[in-house]
Amino acid sequence: MIVTSAPWADRPVEVGLVGAGPWARAMHARMLAAGPETRLAAVWARRAEAARETAAPHGAHVADSFGELLDRCEAVAFAVPPAVQAELAPLAARQGKALLLEKPLGPDLAAAQSVADAVLSAGVVSQLVLTKRYHPVTEAFLDTARTREISGARSCYLHGAFLGGDFATGWRLEHGALLDLGPHLLDLLDLAVSPITGIRSTGDSRRWIELTLEHENGAVSQASLSGSVSVARALTRVELFGPDAPLTYDTAEIDHEECWPILRRTFATAVRANKPTDLDAARGLYLQRLIDQAARAAR
Repeated sequence: MIVTSAPWADRPVEVGLVGAGPWARAMHARMLAAGPETRLAAVWARRAEAARETAAPHGAHVADSFGELLDRCEAVAFAVPPAVQAELAPLAARQGKALLLEKPLGPDLAAAQSVADAVLSAGVVSQLVLTKRYHPVTEAFLDTARTREISGARSCYLHGAFLGGDFATGWRLEHGALLDLGPHLLDLLDLAVSPITGIRSTGDSRRWIELTLEHENGAVSQASLSGSVSVARALTRVELFGPDAPLTYDTAEIDHEECWPILRRTFATAVRANKPTDLDAARGLYLQRLIDQAARAAR
């Protein structure tokens, strides 16, 4: 039997991290440093002290500038507000760096388009950090959903992070749940039901926004989004209805720690094969178009 080594076995992907906030420390830096598929090569942030605090536990270099970070890595992970990602990601792409991108791609559709255009023009690998998509429970749900005839669906993504704490950040408080939570739920409904062809919305994204989605197969789905409600823990739930028994996806019992090794391995494999997954910048742009349509409908 011929044993073929993994594409990163002898050469882990050298990743530079942009950002040093709570999410960068809790997920990105820890995940990328854990390997073996990747190595956290360097960290850069506009706050130098925060960059040092993020890099130190993992022995990563602290870059003095974004340019120095690019010199020290072959891929760049972003854990920054959407406007900063939209500013810097195209620069990294033009330098031939693979990109691990947060959702949303940018603060608005034009910014997201600039990121996707830069990725396409440079021909670099890109991948979205839509965390729940990397969990086996999510994959199993979507696999089953594809075998069902769906007439309608209802869903929610609710939490209280915008009420205070590390994730009550400026861009989240300004744009609300549609821009922050919307990519997750729209992605799941688009895949589980069928492609979304129309959106109506009502409410205030900073408090509670309700979406009614029309799908290619004629089904209609509902999505409730809020980051400003007091709940014991985040609620992410999708229920599918049709001729068969209802099919339910609920993240209440899943362990998100199971997502990170899969996310890391998927990204490293894509980089080494120079072949992006279906969760790339083009998918991010598709989701941002839906968000833009929903935002316009709510005005």
